Amino acid sequence: MFTLASQSGGGMSLVTLLLVYVVIFGGFYFVFMRPQKKEQKRVQAMISEMEVGDTVLTTSGFYGVIIDIADDDIIVEFGNNKNCRIPMQKTAVAQIEKASEE
Repeated sequence: MFTLASQSGGGMSLVTLLLVYVVIFGGFYFVFMRPQKKEQKRVQAMISEMEVGDTVLTTSGFYGVIIDIADDDIIVEFGNNKNCRIPMQKTAVAQIEKASEE
């Protein structure tokens, strides 16, 4: 008699505990993982749409113009000085402003 009552109560608390863990992990997914994946997709789309002549803002805060694009690297020209051309990885770009089509 004693063991039957304790087994049914213990089984119910195990189901409740598992349900709480599922809710907690689901909350972590929607709060942390899902927005990060959306941001990664946005950055990948931005990088794939880069073109020569676009103005970029680098992660270090410099504005420049793309003058050449390779597989994983780009060459960016900074300022009015034509000698200031720096190769950098595509992932170092934070924002892109498309060149005006006139």
